[in-house]
Amino acid sequence: MTGIIPLNKGDNMTSFLAVKRVRGIVGEKKCGHTGTLDPMATGVLPVALGGATRFIELLPTHKKAYKASFKLGLKTDTLDIWGEITEENGKTASEEQVLELLPQFLGKIKQLPPMYSALKKDGVRLYELARQGIEVEREYRECEIFSLEISRISEDEFSLFTECSAGTYIRSLISDIGESLNTGAVMTSLNRTFACGISERECVTLEQLEQYRDENLLEKIIIPVDKMLEVYPAVTVTKAQSIRFKNGGELLKSRVKGEFSDGLVRVYSDNEFLGLGESFENNENLMVKRVYVHR
Repeated sequence: MTGIIPLNKGDNMTSFLAVKRVRGIVGEKKCGHTGTLDPMATGVLPVALGGATRFIELLPTHKKAYKASFKLGLKTDTLDIWGEITEENGKTASEEQVLELLPQFLGKIKQLPPMYSALKKDGVRLYELARQGIEVEREYRECEIFSLEISRISEDEFSLFTECSAGTYIRSLISDIGESLNTGAVMTSLNRTFACGISERECVTLEQLEQYRDENLLEKIIIPVDKMLEVYPAVTVTKAQSIRFKNGGELLKSRVKGEFSDGLVRVYSDNEFLGLGESFENNENLMVKRVYVHR
């Protein structure tokens, strides 16, 4: 079984466990997710099956969207409500004060990755070090906030919606907002509503996935790999060229049908998806980036 399952991950579950559950439901040993969600976070978690796992790193991931809520007057070691409280000051701010800050968090900004994150330092996950009480120096990373909306829920709690680049930490964004307000702030919920070109309304829960399996309708919800890669232009090759491509051989671009620019292209033969090729402006050949196999 090959393709992408658009999973809506529930809370109180790691992304690893979610993938394990999918593996058991669909009976496919080779599975992998396209981007970690925190255990308490919910929402879009695309899960690749079979041969689709070879394309995970090539899926378009630049834009993601999240809904979140946050509480003022608190600080924790994890930057969310589930961590150990390091400061509780009872401070709050008006909705107008919060809204005044939004322009400084739009566009390209720099974030300090939280210690409780999956990033690695010398081969060790940061969260593993954090659990040992070890804090290490981290470098600021650039991300981009395309849109940001905030509204008040209660005296000290707010809701947030943002469209942002991959690699954005919503916990860090909220913490930085709290620092700018001089109140502190922690995330209280997180829901990913868009990732890898998939919206939450297209996703299924684990329970729904089981129902599709029981009704022999799994193929109805599995997204083909090439559909997930539609951001890349398509080119067409002959039967003979397809054999060469599948064996890893480069092709003369002058003999391939389609428009080329620098970057990746989807390669087809007789409507069959063969994989991704890579084109370079000063190279007359189309290089093989990834060959598509079902398993």
